[in-house]
Amino acid sequence: MIGREDALRALREAGCSKEVIWHCLAVERTALSIAKQIRTNGHKIDLKLVSRGALLHDIGRTKTHGIMHGVEGARILRNIGLRGFVRFAECHLGAGIPASEAKELGLPARDFIPRTLEEKVVTYADKLAMGRRRTSYERALEWFRSELGPKHPAVERFKKLHLEIENLCAKK
Repeated sequence: MIGREDALRALREAGCSKEVIWHCLAVERTALSIAKQIRTNGHKIDLKLVSRGALLHDIGRTKTHGIMHGVEGARILRNIGLRGFVRFAECHLGAGIPASEAKELGLPARDFIPRTLEEKVVTYADKLAMGRRRTSYERALEWFRSELGPKHPAVERFKKLHLEIENLCAKK
């Protein structure tokens, strides 16, 4: 497992701006807070994987801030030998993107849906981290609706992801 400082160094060496790094740190804080609650409730989750995935998820922003930054991030991570974090870069966009939508968006025609609990937590935390600050689910949902339209399928995927995370975090 790559160390935290090594992950931050990878962001800097790839050329990430301070703003992107601050955002990645905010995603890490948010994701770890969520992951710790999930773990407290008896679910198995790898906190180090969550931390490093959160830090590295936006490394592709060195190439573009558009929708391709996930694919670019995966390419960068493969090239620097960090294959274990590729899916964090690829699958954090929106609340995941199915193959049919990916093709329409100009992405490779394959599934970009987070599968593991760690991927889901980082994806969710990324939506709650607006810049370097954490926002509420309600504000993040409103942003989704205003940016994509209230009937966009990503809005429903985000709601579903929220419910899954909320259920895992709920005190039993």
